[in-house]
Amino acid sequence: MLPLEERETYALAGLGGAAGFGKRPALLVIDVQYRSVGDRPMPIREAIKQFPTSCGEAGWHAIAHIAELTRLFREKNWPVIFPHVARKVNQDRGAFSAKIPAIMRIPPEGYDFVREVAPKPGELLLPKTQASAFFGTPLATYLIGAGVDSLVVTGCTTSGCVRASVVDACALNFKSLVPSDAVYDRSPTSHAVNLFDIASKYADVVPTELAIERLRPLSEFRTEDQLT
Repeated sequence: MLPLEERETYALAGLGGAAGFGKRPALLVIDVQYRSVGDRPMPIREAIKQFPTSCGEAGWHAIAHIAELTRLFREKNWPVIFPHVARKVNQDRGAFSAKIPAIMRIPPEGYDFVREVAPKPGELLLPKTQASAFFGTPLATYLIGAGVDSLVVTGCTTSGCVRASVVDACALNFKSLVPSDAVYDRSPTSHAVNLFDIASKYADVVPTELAIERLRPLSEFRTEDQLT
C-alpha cells in the first residue's frame, strides 16, 4: 500500500520493530456484533442496506480466525473479554453521532453477538459508547487485577475501535498482538494502512496462524488466583 521510499523512511527511523509479548495474555473481541457484519456473508453494499455500520464479507472472513483464537484462549483458561457497542439511547448523541448519524439507527438485533464467537457464561462483557475498549470502562482495572500483561486484539474496525484500543493499551504499558486476519474494516485500504501504522508504532501484527504459534507454548493460568 505504501510506496517503497516511505517504507524505507520508516525503517531508517527505527519504526516497526518487534515489541515482543508477555506471559499472561487476554483476548479482546471488539464489536463482533451483527451490526458490524450483517446476519450472513454478503457484499458490503448489500450488507449496509441491513446495517449501515456493517463491514460485510470482510467481517465474516475474520470471524473464522477469531473463533480459532477464542478456542485456544478457552482451552488455556485465559481471559476472553468482549468490549462491545452498547445500545444507543438519546443521551449518546454527541460528537461521534454528529459525524456518523447512522450509529443511532441500528435496530436491536444488530447489537447481538455473532453466534460463531459469542461469549460463554462467565466471560467479561464490557459495553462501551466510544471507540476505545478502555474509555469509560473498567477494562484496565480488570486486567491489572487479573495479572494480565499482554493483549491479543481482534474485531473491528481496524481503523476505529481496534486501533483506538491498541493505542490506549500501549499508553497503559500492555503489549499487544494484532492478528491481521482477525480484525476487519469496511475499507481494504484503510484496513491495510492502519495495520501498517499499528505495526510501526503500537503493537506487533502477524497472521492468526503465527499468533497461535506464539501463544500455544505459554502456560495456563487462572485469573481467580490473582483476584483472591
